[in-house]
Amino acid sequence: MNIKPLADRVLVLPAPAEEKVGGIIIPDTAKEKPLRGKIIAAGNGTKDEEMVLKEGDVVLYGKYAGTELEIEGEKYLIMRQSDVLAIVG
Repeated sequence: MNIKPLADRVLVLPAPAEEKVGGIIIPDTAKEKPLRGKIIAAGNGTKDEEMVLKEGDVVLYGKYAGTELEIEGEKYLIMRQSDVLAIVG
């Protein structure tokens, strides 16, 4: 894959949604969207906002943040750096 986000955008690979809770298997329709993911690629930032996120960072983001993309059968999100709430770890 050769995608380079522009300006203050990042490409995020969402963490898989939990499929089991205490031994109960959750159907796809009831699964909560994951709010955690890994940065796959990051833009260079803008003249007003420096890019602080980098490839490999694990981040938390808002529930409705980003635009969903499907590339080579894998689902990704592309979002602005300001949609990311925190870096984990």
